[in-house]
Amino acid sequence: MATEVLRNGSLSAVSFQGLVLMGFGGGAETQALLFALFLALYMLTVLGNLTMIVVITLDARLHSPMYFFLKNLSFVDLCYSSVIAPNALANFLSSSKVISFEGCATQLFFFSLLATTEAFLLAVMAYDRFMAICSPLRYPVTMCPVTCAHLVLGTYCGGCLNSIVQTSLTFQLPFCSSNHIDHFYCDVPPLLQLACGSTALNELLLFGLCGFIIVSTTLAVLVSYGYITVTILRMHSGSGRHKVFSTCGSHMMAVSLFYGTVFVMYAQPGAVASMAQGKVISVL
Repeated sequence: MATEVLRNGSLSAVSFQGLVLMGFGGGAETQALLFALFLALYMLTVLGNLTMIVVITLDARLHSPMYFFLKNLSFVDLCYSSVIAPNALANFLSSSKVISFEGCATQLFFFSLLATTEAFLLAVMAYDRFMAICSPLRYPVTMCPVTCAHLVLGTYCGGCLNSIVQTSLTFQLPFCSSNHIDHFYCDVPPLLQLACGSTALNELLLFGLCGFIIVSTTLAVLVSYGYITVTILRMHSGSGRHKVFSTCGSHMMAVSLFYGTVFVMYAQPGAVASMAQGKVISVL
């Protein structure tokens, strides 16, 4: 139900009891197929990340900076998927697909926090590999437990700051006659499409902050791996090169997938308008 709100003596916005997550559309069979697909992906994500966390925690041989960061990345991925998947799964089996304003704001806050944290954490992991491969003698001192803890704490602080800005500015906007979000979870671009007033500042901050985060963290990754590549080329041992590639390959795949997805969804001036593309890409 919608309630009209008077602003400056005229009807300019509508107050809703909640928001409707439109998802992917389609009939009952399509929704059932999507439910099965999302459930399988979510269970694999939970199982894989929980296994990683437990193994790293219990195996003393894995108590090193690289695995400390990997455990935190697994924790972030686990929380990241859990912020979105349970509600999306429930909506696939529901006809209403309604989420409260408070629930939507909470989901947006934690989604933004965890996504930004992951971006910073991937950059920190690249720096860790750079120190381990390019400066092995200094590595134990530079990447001591206290430093590692501070780096991880910094990634969460950066994520929290960006999340506070994006969430607070988005939910300060008045919404128009529609409360239907063209997405399967609450995110900034689809919410901006419902706003009555000017969203220029919000889009500028979305593009600016996300662009800064992507560029700065990507640059850190590229510089780190640039030095790593030079070090690899100087190696005369084939086994040494293979060991370096084995430790860096999976990280580079994760970096490419994550930053590529984020760039397409947020770091383009037209990101707010490309919702159909964003829904498909965000499943990744």
